[in-house]
Amino acid sequence: MDVILLERVAKLGQMGEVVSVKDGYARNFLLPQGKALRASETNKARFDVERAQLEARNLETKAEAEKLAARLDGQKFVLIRSASDAGALYGSVTPRDAADAATENGFSLDKKQVALARPIKELGLHDVHVNLHPEVEVVIVLNVARSIEEAELQSSGKSIQELAAEEEAAAEFEIAELFDDMGAAGLDDEDSDDNLVQTPESSD
Repeated sequence: MDVILLERVAKLGQMGEVVSVKDGYARNFLLPQGKALRASETNKARFDVERAQLEARNLETKAEAEKLAARLDGQKFVLIRSASDAGALYGSVTPRDAADAATENGFSLDKKQVALARPIKELGLHDVHVNLHPEVEVVIVLNVARSIEEAELQSSGKSIQELAAEEEAAAEFEIAELFDDMGAAGLDDEDSDDNLVQTPESSD
């Protein structure tokens, strides 16, 4: 199907261009979202009449998006999730989760603006692209952790694998110290036994 784009659409074209797309994409996304019109002669004439108005509206929404982008770009949001010791999530983080996290922190986002190539399924820091406008995109960071403390450690640059290795090393060190203490205590007992020298009773 040939359509006239009413705004810039990534990987398709700029406002005013006539492009060929699959019928399903046009019917299910471009037309109902108001991003395009069927490329009929009537609609081409309508677009020519309304072009100035559409361009003005586009500039206005772009300016608003750029204001939000200046505040939102690079922001980090913490998401607390259950996960295995290896860092695999029980479930996944979706565009809705990302939008909700941003909204809870004072940024009005819709899940449709969040561009996740695939759901997030592991702990760690994840860059997520957000489309605020056809011409304005920012990147936010989702810090997915099992606790606030873990999120803070991840923010400092440590991965779940490094944290697990450190915890394991610390546990082994404690066990080694415990055995050393027990060994030292055993030696002390032996020394005290050696010091108990029986003095023979003097006979009359």
